[in-house]
Amino acid sequence: MNTEQLQQHCRDFSGATENLHGAPSNILVYAVGGKTFAYFKTSEPEQWRFSLRVSPDRFIELTDRPGIKPARYMGRFHWVTIVAVHKFPADYLAELLDWSYHKAAGALSKAKRIELGVLQA
Repeated sequence: MNTEQLQQHCRDFSGATENLHGAPSNILVYAVGGKTFAYFKTSEPEQWRFSLRVSPDRFIELTDRPGIKPARYMGRFHWVTIVAVHKFPADYLAELLDWSYHKAAGALSKAKRIELGVLQA
């Protein structure tokens, strides 16, 4: 899976929004109902590094793998950064992304989830 495919996967979630933050942060943020579930760094030297939230157990497992590190400033909240997206299987990345999306969506009120199409009435 490349970064374009991963970005499209982020856009395909119900209620997902995409917001590009310019300098100095230079990140492309994906959120649902204002809750971030993934982001890409858009400037060098870390261009297209992908970050998402994982469970505490997965955080320990993932940060032991080469190519995955705690996300800068967000590691304490169990966010990881995948340095080279193309080195990981598509289904593995999709599984991690699905969890992050559902974690963010789960933090919304039931009414907001229904409004965004995340939860059926």
